[in-house]
Amino acid sequence: MTMQSDELVFVGIKGSAMALNRADGTIVWQNHLAGSGFVNLVLEGDNLYATAQGEVFCLDPVTGRYRWHNALRGYGWGIASIVVRNGTDCGKTAVAAAEEQVEAEQQAHLTQTAATTS
Repeated sequence: MTMQSDELVFVGIKGSAMALNRADGTIVWQNHLAGSGFVNLVLEGDNLYATAQGEVFCLDPVTGRYRWHNALRGYGWGIASIVVRNGTDCGKTAVAAAEEQVEAEQQAHLTQTAATTS
């Protein structure tokens, strides 16, 4: 039985990307990408994008198979970030989501304060 990407949790660690079964934490697939350092991952639709040691990879999130790879020659080995835009919340960064959460909590607090002082 093939799993769907929403049944998986993706982990980037020590130059590798892996998918874990969301239900029990078992490793479904793992790929060594590059180096042995930080790996940034972004899931967008049917693509899992990863950066490791200054290189960019596109993987199939269900199988872990490489779709493409760009070594970004000449840019060094620094930590690279990924941003995608697809018109849905899937491309929202964790920072943007956290900012929205804080704003919602502040609004709820203001509403509650106004109700108790009335």
